[in-house]
Amino acid sequence: MSTLAKRKAGSPAPDSAPPVRSTPFSPQSPGSEGKSPTPGPASPAKSPSVGPGSPSAEASGAFSGAHWIQQGLPQVDSDETDSALGSDIESSTVSISSSILNYRTINGRTYHSDSVTDGEYWAPNDQKMLGALEIYYHSIFLMMDEQLFQAPLKDDIKHAIDIGTGEGFWAIDFADKFPNCELVGTDISPIQPEWCPPNLHFEIDDATKEWTFKENIFDYIHISFLNGAIEDWGNLYKQAYRCCKPGGWVEHLDCSPIVSCDDETLPPDSALATYGKIMAEAGRRIGRSLTIAHDGTQEPGLKEVGFVNLHTKEWKQPMSPWPKDPKQKEVGLYNYAAVTSDLEGVIQFLFQQVMGWSTEEIAIFAAHMRQEMKEQKIHGYWTWKVVYGQKPKDAE
Repeated sequence: MSTLAKRKAGSPAPDSAPPVRSTPFSPQSPGSEGKSPTPGPASPAKSPSVGPGSPSAEASGAFSGAHWIQQGLPQVDSDETDSALGSDIESSTVSISSSILNYRTINGRTYHSDSVTDGEYWAPNDQKMLGALEIYYHSIFLMMDEQLFQAPLKDDIKHAIDIGTGEGFWAIDFADKFPNCELVGTDISPIQPEWCPPNLHFEIDDATKEWTFKENIFDYIHISFLNGAIEDWGNLYKQAYRCCKPGGWVEHLDCSPIVSCDDETLPPDSALATYGKIMAEAGRRIGRSLTIAHDGTQEPGLKEVGFVNLHTKEWKQPMSPWPKDPKQKEVGLYNYAAVTSDLEGVIQFLFQQVMGWSTEEIAIFAAHMRQEMKEQKIHGYWTWKVVYGQKPKDAE
């Protein structure tokens, strides 16, 4: 059975509680207790640290929400209406569920429970977003040449951890590849599937707080796609170094929402150009950068806490299937399908709660961005960057 089929077969029903898993391996410090995976009651959204009414409400050089209201909905070319791209992709996402889970609720979308973490994470955790993320994961998997990791791992590793595992797509694939390795996947939402390999278990945990795992326990620590989630990367890297086994590896993969372009097809007044600027400013306001792949955070941060043998690699993820190269075209096609299936979910919290945009402004902006991606006239892409390093073998 393919991994996609296994995920679908094992995904919990929208209203079902995640299973409680037991495992013989528990890499926690003696006397420590894990957090309960039971979500707390829904609560109103907290006010962001910088309100939308402040003088710098908009990102420098970005068009405001009012600008998109003035633009109105984009004109749809009749020739594009029945295009293969539009019909195939849109029909492939109609089955995504819009079920609401019992978490914090903002405009009908659900977010993680306040009982798990002190901070607020910008992405919803409902079924519509999870469906988009499954497609998005496949785009990243193809982009990375179907490689789950870059670090030179040995076949006999015993313990590994996936920080910010999400719905557990990567963790399931990794556990299948290393059946003799006990893998832990942590996240702030209990959204993982019921089915998982026997050597994998999930824990509800906030990686921004002190880790309760034993020192020198993990052969491999995987950190990915935490842009906008971490306030103090130095502290997270320190926790990773403490829990990494001497000779073990840490790997941090992350991206930037800034849309880049190499051929001057990205107009500065386009929705795609605006998207990255607004997202970057929103991340600055909440004190959790969303532009990790462009910030230069990873290499110096990992080096400072003690990791050595650092290696870096970057990828370009096309915004749509505009590339001529078949592989890049496929990567862009899946990216297009994922982003356009729940663009409002991606931008709602940051654009509205942090930047002060109205629901109408968000809806019209999203329509323009979808149209630009569908037309493929803009040859834009997102940047992904991975940095991996090793804890010295002689480390105490």
